Amino acid sequence: MLQYFPYPLLNKFYIVKKINELASKNISFLFVIDFKGEEGYVISSAELDEHFVKFDFGDNQSELKSILKPTDNLENDNELFYWDIIPVSFDAYLQKFNFLQTQIRLGNSYLVNLTQPTKLHSNLSLLDLYKKGRAKYKLWLKDKFTVLSPETFIQIKHGKIAAFPMKGTIDASIPHAEDLILNDPKEKAEHATIVDLIRNDLNMVAEHVEVKRYRYLDRLSTNRIDLLQVSSEITGELPEDYLSYLGDIIFMLLPAGSICGAPKSKTVDIIESAENYEREFYTGICGWFDGENLDSAVMIRFVEQQGENLIFKSGGGITAMSDVVKEYNELIQKVYAPIY
Repeated sequence: MLQYFPYPLLNKFYIVKKINELASKNISFLFVIDFKGEEGYVISSAELDEHFVKFDFGDNQSELKSILKPTDNLENDNELFYWDIIPVSFDAYLQKFNFLQTQIRLGNSYLVNLTQPTKLHSNLSLLDLYKKGRAKYKLWLKDKFTVLSPETFIQIKHGKIAAFPMKGTIDASIPHAEDLILNDPKEKAEHATIVDLIRNDLNMVAEHVEVKRYRYLDRLSTNRIDLLQVSSEITGELPEDYLSYLGDIIFMLLPAGSICGAPKSKTVDIIESAENYEREFYTGICGWFDGENLDSAVMIRFVEQQGENLIFKSGGGITAMSDVVKEYNELIQKVYAPIY
């Protein structure tokens, strides 16, 4: 049975059109776009209804916080919660991994982000996860999904654009974890590939593009373990009239390089052949434009409602140097709730 949702699902043409119109008039809005860049939502501040959508993107929402009233009561107010997962089997993952290795050896790609759905059993609802979870970017769409993402897609402040690709994850409790992740040849090569790809992407829309910070570490706390993740910062300057075609700029940068691979177009085709499921909104983007500046996230740490079931989607980058056991464990490692 389809649940009522008041916002129309727009195709790419109407997403771009609405973003351009609202941005050029300095009207604030939320946008949510799927992985393939084919469908999504654009919701102006006047249209926001907390019964159907909630989000918290940190300090970039002063206007929003006066529009949406906070509701602190949880659907499930227990301090304790259970979190049982049923990931894809190792054998099934191995088949997909081997297919990608063949594609890499053939020269069709040199970095592929392989993701899979994991069945999740928990006493927490999507709304509970949103309210209890701690993340830089939080988004809840009623009866659809919850995002608790640590990863920025792009930020635009006073005409300057910045991207923060995140690539490289390790259990923070492992002895010398920081040195291991920063000096691992596979991780170094994978991160360099993504930084180069994102730098090229920004060069399509901005000038004076440069890498401001390279391979810095963030620590993420979860309900299971703490993780270290590696990011970089790349910046550029947009033309003065960029607000009039902000929607076009966003779509020129899709899909996010960190969650597909390189080269983009061919790698997306390879992903569709390998994964054998639809990502839909997972690894798409969401963002908030406040009338002047924009902040946005890659929709990872993603829990989806499918009928009565919860599905957590996760993954990681595969290169010629990847170890299948490590990659499989990383996929499972990322199936967590940032509740602590």
